[in-house]
Amino acid sequence: MAICGLMMTTGFGQKYQPNWQSLNTRKMPEWFHQDKFGIFIHWGLYSVPAYAPVLPNSGYNYAEWYWRRIRRDHTDGEEQNEASRQLFTDFHNRVYGKDFKYEDFEPMFKAELYDPKQWAEVFKESGAKYVVLTSKHHEGYTLWNSPEADKTWGHPWNAVTGTPKRDLLGDLSKAVRAEGLKMGYYYSLYEWFNPLWLTNKQKYVTQHMIPQLKDLVNKYKPSIIFADGEWSLPDTAWHSLQFLSWLVNSSPVKDEVVVDDRWGSNTRSMNHGAMYTTSEYGSGMDKSIIWEQCEGIGHSFGYNRNEQLADYKSAKDLILMLVDIVSRGGNLLLDIGPTADGRIPVIMQQRLQQMGAWLKINGEAIYGTEAFDHPYQWSEGIVPGQKEGNYMNGYSTTELTRPKKDTAHIEAFFTTKGKDLYCTLPAYQPQLLLKGVKAPKSGTALLLGTDIQVPVSQKGKDCMINLNGLKADQLTGKIFTLKLSGSR
Repeated sequence: MAICGLMMTTGFGQKYQPNWQSLNTRKMPEWFHQDKFGIFIHWGLYSVPAYAPVLPNSGYNYAEWYWRRIRRDHTDGEEQNEASRQLFTDFHNRVYGKDFKYEDFEPMFKAELYDPKQWAEVFKESGAKYVVLTSKHHEGYTLWNSPEADKTWGHPWNAVTGTPKRDLLGDLSKAVRAEGLKMGYYYSLYEWFNPLWLTNKQKYVTQHMIPQLKDLVNKYKPSIIFADGEWSLPDTAWHSLQFLSWLVNSSPVKDEVVVDDRWGSNTRSMNHGAMYTTSEYGSGMDKSIIWEQCEGIGHSFGYNRNEQLADYKSAKDLILMLVDIVSRGGNLLLDIGPTADGRIPVIMQQRLQQMGAWLKINGEAIYGTEAFDHPYQWSEGIVPGQKEGNYMNGYSTTELTRPKKDTAHIEAFFTTKGKDLYCTLPAYQPQLLLKGVKAPKSGTALLLGTDIQVPVSQKGKDCMINLNGLKADQLTGKIFTLKLSGSR
């Protein structure tokens, strides 16, 4: 019945047909590429144990995968690292007992201190333009009142019929939109241990997933759908093409919504025009495609009580990461992991506030910009090999900007807007020669956030910037931006 209705909405007279050739003709809504910076939120039952071992550049850092790690009867193949997985099991048995089931965390997920208005104010202050909340992770527990969740699990398995007794998703959506930000939802296509998924995957898709996903869209009208958990089946088995055709033809968000590339085992990084490409704790992409990097302030997406101060990125790390990504034409989706009682950890609030303070001064070089001919300029020396890959490859912008003997480092990042060129410097130096850049006719460059005009001059094909007139102690240790008007 559900599939019949879905097919009827994608039939005759619809602009976009359920195939990639047709869907790829839809122009990506411009707001996404222009907004540049969003907040990711991983919140669910995994926020109760809130544990993962801290292992550099490893998916085993993900606290939201807790249930999958402690169960031995999983259905998706052998673990790649059994020793690391054992750390989860040892912790669980020691703290909760080996007979304590994951489902027993649900009564402990109370969200009693949850204040969506305060969350939204923090996000606004961070300078982010959109928010993406986990409506449902791989555990299957939904943060809104989903009839399908309770039906297929056979017991209350959502935040409204369950312990919080509250529409956590709906309340945050209202608060975020009241602050003028766009609201989107992460949605896992599959659920590790859903009884219907384990017994009949096609019934799961047609009787559970598709109706549930359409319910989310119709009730809450997302600007973004970040699909995930797609790797077990191809797009045809997920009925992704039919759903996406309905989404962009007939849904209440057909003109505004954007979607990622995780709709089947064959779709990730395929650069379909209908989707933006995702990178996860990786090196990202380039300006030839629309892409977004998602990464946490710490190692984990979900809150991990096991992380220490050294495991969190500094404000400088985060700002450089944002600048780097935007200079290459991408977006940053920066993740936070709230606690089970509904608080954003103070250190995460602090990091977001610090990013917002920088963006209030330098945001002109971020929002609404395009990538330059080249994203950055290297100093003299051997350019280090760039780590490639969109998943857990240990890429660090901070390391690439740090001067090292005989090794080149990034001296400047570039973005453009119209005829203007923005040059963001990770560190102060008295003079900087920008190679292949045209000096403004005015002979000056503006230091963003001030009325200070810095002298510039043309040196052949290059532009010399003279910062000698500035007090070094005012800029030392800071990331700052120069605007070269008319340099394009």
